[in-house]
Amino acid sequence: MIVVTGATGNIGRPLVTALAAAGEQVTAVSRGLPTAPAPDGVHHRQADLARPESLKPVFDGAEALFLLIAGGGEGIDPAAVLGAALAGGIRRVVLLSSQAAGTRPRSLSHEHLRAMETAVRDQAPEWTVLRPSGFHSNALLWAEPVRAQRTVAAPFGEVGLPAIDPADIAEVAARVLRDPGHTGRVLELTGPAPVSPREQAEAIGQAVGEPVRFVEQSRAEARERLLRFMPEPVVEGTLAILGEPTDAEQRVSPEVERILGRPARPFTDWAVRHRDMFL
Repeated sequence: MIVVTGATGNIGRPLVTALAAAGEQVTAVSRGLPTAPAPDGVHHRQADLARPESLKPVFDGAEALFLLIAGGGEGIDPAAVLGAALAGGIRRVVLLSSQAAGTRPRSLSHEHLRAMETAVRDQAPEWTVLRPSGFHSNALLWAEPVRAQRTVAAPFGEVGLPAIDPADIAEVAARVLRDPGHTGRVLELTGPAPVSPREQAEAIGQAVGEPVRFVEQSRAEARERLLRFMPEPVVEGTLAILGEPTDAEQRVSPEVERILGRPARPFTDWAVRHRDMFL
């Protein structure tokens, strides 16, 4: 049995599907109810990582765990989560962390992920940490202005970063959960090439069949907008990566291709698959 937390998100959903298609028994875990029927062989359970007592019936009898920490990890005790997992019999833990947990070791916005990485390394008999770059799906923040005005507004229009398709993260996670050959490794996952916000706007325009105008925001304008739905430390960390990326954050990792045997999907592919969100 494999337990997948965050099972209704943009990584958890395709991961559950991939594991079920491979014939695995899967427990899909989320805080809320699913919006679509589960695939054959998948059982959904409601639980909250911030409430360790809710995890016992979820973890009992499982062998592997995909651990996704939503938001800023508020109220989550890493040691308690890992303790509940090990008590239930789980031996292999695959943690979804973030590239910035390694590239920005003093960033407050990723402190909770660094704490969870430490707990996983210290407590799990078998562990793998996935550190993806920014997600292609972050472009969904532009969906409403693209639909209404065919416009994308973003800062740092010419700065390219090798963002990754969440579907690729899910495929990698499915392989790692089933293959002990990745135990004890930290895997940095990126897309196939750096892509800038201006280039993303162009790709969305090509996908929807109409030009999408790019409007350059100042850092202050972007900060004001992001503060409407993100905590200040997360906003500051995000803007630092987007505007002043380190060499490591701009580097393309070979891990997706090494594990999946094919190149990572480009942003243009993601835009075509999600074009309906922008129409």
